[in-house]
Amino acid sequence: MKIGELSTKTGCSIQSIRFYERNGLLKSPERTEANYRLYDEDSLRQITFIKQCRSLDISIAEIKELISNKQEPNESCESINEMIDKHLIEVTNRIKVLTSLKSTLKEMKNSCRHNQKIKDCGVLRILGE
Repeated sequence: MKIGELSTKTGCSIQSIRFYERNGLLKSPERTEANYRLYDEDSLRQITFIKQCRSLDISIAEIKELISNKQEPNESCESINEMIDKHLIEVTNRIKVLTSLKSTLKEMKNSCRHNQKIKDCGVLRILGE
């Protein structure tokens, strides 16, 4: 299949497919006589894998590591578990930050009644502190 069809089937932009290819996440496809890229079902599966990883905020470098790990199916998956543990810690920390942000925004919202004059705005007062 050509790159446009791969893009349609995976929902991944053509630019992203080319980026993944340039960065070694996707093997270089065969070419037609007219120099069009021809992708196979393995490429489709690989793009799907990459997209799933990206949706979990796994970095390009980490995806490379996972792809490398997939090539050694009988090796220990300890490094993969460590990677996921690291991501869990990062997500937990982001949740704490976002929870604090939500609390601050609620406090700001509650500090200002509707239809007040700007000079009496509690939000601006808090921001100016």
